[in-house]
Amino acid sequence: MTTTPEHNERIAKMTFSSVYPHYVAKVENKGRTKEELHQVIEWLTGFDEKKVKDLIEEKVTFKTFFERANLNPHATLITGLICGYRIEEIDNELTRQARYLDKLVDELAKGRKMEKILRKA
Repeated sequence: MTTTPEHNERIAKMTFSSVYPHYVAKVENKGRTKEELHQVIEWLTGFDEKKVKDLIEEKVTFKTFFERANLNPHATLITGLICGYRIEEIDNELTRQARYLDKLVDELAKGRKMEKILRKA
């Protein structure tokens, strides 16, 4: 699926620190924990909780966030719809990576089992 250049640019410029509190609220409102959120983030990016806090304090953009990430090789197993887009059809790599994170947070909030969220080949 082709996203617009404006959409991709907006995601690239968005700061991780502006979205992170929404991730926390979303999972905690559904009975999940911040620790589980950090487990999901670490699985996808390789960033432990301390590194996530450092990136938040630094106010990095999603572009920088994913440039520094060591993306999990199984991330391509994340498929389905998120924000009206089929993840596996998103052309722009950065937008697709941001949607991977959105999808994992969404699955966590919906009560999916952690072993299903943290995909294995």
